[in-house]
Amino acid sequence: MADWNPALYTRFEEERTRPAAELLARVPLEKPRLIYDLGCGPGNSTALIAARFPDAEVIGLDTSPAMLESARQRLPGLAFAQADAATWSPERAPDLIYANAVLQWLPDHPVLLPRLFGLLAPGGVLAVQMPDNLAEPSHRLMRETASAGSWAGAIGDPALAGRLGRMLEPAGYYDVLAPLAAALDVWRTAYHHRMADAEAIVDWVSATGLRPFLDPLDPEQRAGFLAAYAAAIEAGYPARADGRRLLAFPRVFIVARRAP
Repeated sequence: MADWNPALYTRFEEERTRPAAELLARVPLEKPRLIYDLGCGPGNSTALIAARFPDAEVIGLDTSPAMLESARQRLPGLAFAQADAATWSPERAPDLIYANAVLQWLPDHPVLLPRLFGLLAPGGVLAVQMPDNLAEPSHRLMRETASAGSWAGAIGDPALAGRLGRMLEPAGYYDVLAPLAAALDVWRTAYHHRMADAEAIVDWVSATGLRPFLDPLDPEQRAGFLAAYAAAIEAGYPARADGRRLLAFPRVFIVARRAP
């Protein structure tokens, strides 16, 4: 995929950072020494971590050069590096691996999450938050729009572009990690974000879930796809009593701790 757009991503930074803060609040550590923020993006989650654990060494990792540059500008006193969570392995075992809204992009979770958990120091914590919204209108309409226009051939299989089948049910994550963890908490929360209009919903997903659908398209195809998708979103998210739209956004949270 093309590189990420930090400015577009941070347009809804308050809403995106709320689940990151709620995940961090459930981390049962007092004085971790080494923390990695996987998929740190523009540094909004890394800033939360550094504020809670000011004495820890905090390192942000991301695959996107643009996101890393944005994070370095925001937090010049912290270290950031380019790395892929699918293959990353630290030189020293960390006390906290924090992965906010990143692992949903990667396949094979029954292997991936135990691998990351196994990288922790004794007593360490794996804290994960992942969007679980593929059944919501925002993402269902992506797949429907992708299969219904002249752009369909360029996009290919909408299920692959839409990452269908990658995530487990919350109970599945419990089953994967329970045999390994001394303590494990898994929960699912649905946020309902107040959006100005349908265009705002399109802007939101354009920075994340819509990217695999848009990246293969030429400018004419992209314009056509976006117009069709925006019309579908307009119908799929009717105006509420105040004229605004509510974007339902379910997310799965996992906090797993290794034995000391």
